[in-house]
Amino acid sequence: MSDIINVIEFFKEIGIGFVKKRESLENISVSKQDLMNDVLKDIYSCKKCGLFESKINYVPGEGSLNPDIMFIGEGPGENEDKTGRPFVGKAGELLTNLIKKTGYSRESVYIGNIVKCRPPGNRNPRIDEAAACLPFLKRQIENLQPKVIVCLGRVALNYLLNNDESITKARGKLFYYENIPVIPTFHPSYILHQRTKQAISDAKWKVWDDMQKVLEILGKK
Repeated sequence: MSDIINVIEFFKEIGIGFVKKRESLENISVSKQDLMNDVLKDIYSCKKCGLFESKINYVPGEGSLNPDIMFIGEGPGENEDKTGRPFVGKAGELLTNLIKKTGYSRESVYIGNIVKCRPPGNRNPRIDEAAACLPFLKRQIENLQPKVIVCLGRVALNYLLNNDESITKARGKLFYYENIPVIPTFHPSYILHQRTKQAISDAKWKVWDDMQKVLEILGKK
């Protein structure tokens, strides 16, 4: 539908008269909800890689259609696969608390993943799996136009930006995706995997420091 609108606008700009006479075409409008529903429909029918065979539910993402922040992880885990919702397990609790600490809510941001189906055993998505799913994510970003993207972990950063940056070196640095600022930080599961209270505390503070840069970009600090 968006392609039709672009064609119509092009004809109008170059002065093709018949477009002006077709009022029904001039009044075509597509909402973000319509565009996102189109993406959802394509996700729910996707069989482009083998992940759809082992998954319970597709996990397309959720949140505001006008988000300041879009969080992107690597892929659904066990709890996400069962519910069809992103970040609802222990890592999700940490992310939800982080979002609240910034003054936002889960409902006011958008949360998604590189792949929409759970990789077996929660392994990292393979290159072919990410390649099959990335067009969905890119359409979501194009439709939502978030003000800032937060990549949660190395996998999300590498696949979205097509680089090989390590998260320890890249976290907190400013990147761009299609002119949208991107700030990488640790995945919540990284915090959960720390073995001492001090290591957990250090990891949390590093993530919070990265989020301060997100808030600065948004003019919230």
